[in-house]
Amino acid sequence: MKILVVDDSKAMRMIVMRTLRQAGYEGHTITEASNGAEALDAIKSTTPDVVLSDWNMPEMNGLQLLQELKKQGSAIKFGFVTSEGSAEMRQQATENGALFLVSKPFTVEAFQTALDGVIS
Repeated sequence: MKILVVDDSKAMRMIVMRTLRQAGYEGHTITEASNGAEALDAIKSTTPDVVLSDWNMPEMNGLQLLQELKKQGSAIKFGFVTSEGSAEMRQQATENGALFLVSKPFTVEAFQTALDGVIS
């Protein structure tokens, strides 16, 4: 399975990738992008099965990325890993097709709970 991690912070992308490995997902191919626009290009070339995206990023934020993927008819599984975790944002994420929203700071267990059944 291919996983794309999208975050404008290189350090946070590394933390997310490390946490994925700690949560038991080390056997998957993990790639990264620094914003939604870069993620769209990466999706075209690598066709990930799952996208884990930050919400707030320059050029194209995570919600805009999700909306663009849906507009294109993409069936890629999508979830947010973000410091934004309000009820309103969770509702927006769900209404736009996100499967989960993991709030920063996060734990290995939070990833396992969110990704159980999403990543096999």
